Amino acid sequence: SVNFTLTQMGRATLTRDAVRPMVGLGAKHMLAQGIKRTGDFDDALLAQWLPVLLDHYEAHLGSDSPPFDGLLDLMASLDARGVKMAVVTNKYERFAVKLLREIGMLDRFQCVIGGDTMGPGKAKPDRAPMDEMARRCGLSDPKRAVFLGDSIYDVMAAKAAGMRSIAVSFGFLHQPIEELGADAIVDHYDEVLPLFTK
Repeated sequence: SVNFTLTQMGRATLTRDAVRPMVGLGAKHMLAQGIKRTGDFDDALLAQWLPVLLDHYEAHLGSDSPPFDGLLDLMASLDARGVKMAVVTNKYERFAVKLLREIGMLDRFQCVIGGDTMGPGKAKPDRAPMDEMARRCGLSDPKRAVFLGDSIYDVMAAKAAGMRSIAVSFGFLHQPIEELGADAIVDHYDEVLPLFTK
């Protein structure tokens, strides 16, 4: 979607390796980085082209989006133990729901909370989406929740809500994983389940 937008702007495209570090802090950040890497940048240009990126992104959600290795096995094990699973993301809720539906995983989750679900300024690292997730899952004690993520926003939101956090080292990291301050770090989803018993 970044390269589609850059092409529409008449700019050069970027390699997959160049785009990957831009992912994880939102579409606006990603496009801003793409524009800066390929020519002049200003806020008006970003505002003009962001809707083009978002439209393309929404139209292609779910394509080439396999789950990380071990995720489906972990989810099956959690299901078997009666663990409720939910998604809290800073991706717009409609995008998250569509993506999960396209890859056949939407029904696996109790709820999906997006970056816009709670209103302006209430996305992670704010605790509001975490509190709403706990409420929708019927969780009265946040200490019983475990939140998996790959960003400082994930860890900060979990801590603010009184939840344990697990950082995955294979996501879209923007700093060394050890600096996130998570309660645990995993390199593969098969390392997650034993942490639930600790």
